[in-house]
Amino acid sequence: MGEASLKKLPLDALWRASAKKFGDFAGYDMPLEFGGQVGGLIPEHNWTRTNAGLFDVSHMGPCFFALPKGHGLEGDEAHKAVSAIIEELVPGDIQGLKPGQVRYTTLLNADGGCLDDLMIARPAEPGAAGDLYIVVNAGTKEQDFALIAQNAGARANLVRADDRCLLALQGPAAEAVARAVIADELGAMTFMQVKRFDAFGRLTITRSGYTGEDGYEILVRAEQATALAEALLAHGDVKPIGLGARDSLRLEAGLCLYGHELDETISPIEADLAWIIQKRRRGLGDFPGGARILKELAEGPVRKRVGIRPLDRAPARDGVEIQVDGRKIGVVTSGGFSPILNAPVSMGYVETAFATPGTKVDLIVRGTPRAGEIVPLPFVPHRYKKG
Repeated sequence: MGEASLKKLPLDALWRASAKKFGDFAGYDMPLEFGGQVGGLIPEHNWTRTNAGLFDVSHMGPCFFALPKGHGLEGDEAHKAVSAIIEELVPGDIQGLKPGQVRYTTLLNADGGCLDDLMIARPAEPGAAGDLYIVVNAGTKEQDFALIAQNAGARANLVRADDRCLLALQGPAAEAVARAVIADELGAMTFMQVKRFDAFGRLTITRSGYTGEDGYEILVRAEQATALAEALLAHGDVKPIGLGARDSLRLEAGLCLYGHELDETISPIEADLAWIIQKRRRGLGDFPGGARILKELAEGPVRKRVGIRPLDRAPARDGVEIQVDGRKIGVVTSGGFSPILNAPVSMGYVETAFATPGTKVDLIVRGTPRAGEIVPLPFVPHRYKKG
């Protein structure tokens, strides 16, 4: 896609002043690395792990999914009604969400493969009963929105919010910054909670992110986005961070990237995401691909997502073949350099018999076998603020 045809972020003008490298991601012209004092992938990565990084993730697909106006339902009854509709597409227990709770789940096809991974939140506010706040991935959002809306028909409405700005504030200083700049109440939120705040217009904020660090994802209207971003960046602990470091951070955290660790052929069980299917849904099995997924839960999958440590300095990247005794047993889906471990790390899929940590493998890098080892995930421990 030519540069002229790429979509621009709402804060494109702000980032042009400091980003030194832009690139195409999911049809958007995204800042990949910034210049200045903390410029470059490794310094930006390390800054996020020690302070607070501000990421522009406005290419993602936030939306609101709600019962039609005048539905006449209240509280849990309204929540269960709207959740029952979205549960026709995902394996998570959305009806069981408490007010202000967020759940990670996957959109499934008829064979139990993942069409996308996404966040679904039940608003904390009583007046929002019958609403869900959903964020899908950038590269699949058009198909996701169409699928959700088509499946709902007249039973619920999907309202896109991807004309707004979505900012991710990530790192150990994120809470102190958010409390100082937005609202002191943000300190009371814990991981995977959502709340709306009357600041910088109206903000929808989840305590979540995709770096393994504590932090927040903040949805703000485009006309208020510059004021919010500039206020956050004015704090001494905050630097703008590009998409390059976001990817190295999520790899260290052992988190899936759609199109790499997840695709239409991979089930949540193969992806080592069995935990996203709560007890009620396992008992019912009433989600797309339920027969396959329940079988894999009971008997184990044929392949499994694993962490891999190359035993020399050569990174094993996406597409590298994994072998044992000269036979292909899997493939690398993401790989790169871990600044925290000062070593290469990879994720991939291997036959389940070889998924045990400590298993020695060969990574075929540019035609040459290089020694590697299966290791537990994540590579770097998560530091979420639990309740």
